[in-house]
Amino acid sequence: MFNVGDHIVYPMHGAGVIDAIEEKEILGEKQTYYILKMPGEVKVMVPTSKAESIGVRNIIDKTSVDKVFQVLQDDKAEETVSWNKRYRDNMDKIKSGDIYEVADVVRNLSFKQKEKGLSTGEKKMLSNAKQILVSELVLAENMSQDEVEGLIDNKISTSFKSFELDHIEPVQNIVNKFIPYEDTGTTNNV
Repeated sequence: MFNVGDHIVYPMHGAGVIDAIEEKEILGEKQTYYILKMPGEVKVMVPTSKAESIGVRNIIDKTSVDKVFQVLQDDKAEETVSWNKRYRDNMDKIKSGDIYEVADVVRNLSFKQKEKGLSTGEKKMLSNAKQILVSELVLAENMSQDEVEGLIDNKISTSFKSFELDHIEPVQNIVNKFIPYEDTGTTNNV
């Protein structure tokens, strides 16, 4: 059971605040609803009786915030080759409401965007996943949206640079093995 003023996460929508708890009659049925104030001044009504079963949960604590940033810094996980399968897997991660899974999607799609670019569908998915992640971290860290977005982008950029080095250096070593390069330090003066 949640209370007015609690910071909660509603899967696929992000983090918000319980603005009120009201009894409403909808389609002839009276139920008690959480009235959630979501980012962008959006209000959502969630039946209190179904909130936990649909994945509504409290926002993460400070320890979990550190773990989220660690996920963003980790090397990219192996991805499914098929675009359709990768899209479904990422959508399942976002729908789960698990902040670590959402961070994983943000990291992986951000890497893919830096490597090759993304399809229109994956760009939208990245934007949605990032919005969900940012909305929760804003409340958990009591920071502005711009500050949180900057932190996320910084963690991903740092991780991507490391990822690139880990994958480029072995290729460079193979090239050097077959095409030796010696810098003799001499130049031909004619």
